[in-house]
Amino acid sequence: MTQLTDIEALGGSLVYVRRVQLDDLPSDVQDEAREGGLDELYALHRADGEQVALVGDRSLAFNLARQNDLTPVSVH
Repeated sequence: MTQLTDIEALGGSLVYVRRVQLDDLPSDVQDEAREGGLDELYALHRADGEQVALVGDRSLAFNLARQNDLTPVSVH
């Protein structure tokens, strides 16, 4: 069984990957994404909800997290 302290220690390196609809973003971000041919983006969030990145591809979001020694998990 995992101890609560183990989960808390891991939480500092966890980031959540979540698909974001363009309509939920500011208009300047929507315009830039559409110019790049994107209709959705992926956000990385820390456990406290702070958004730390916004990218145009799900695999890029996971790779970006891992390259920064973070553990990505998917949120639906």
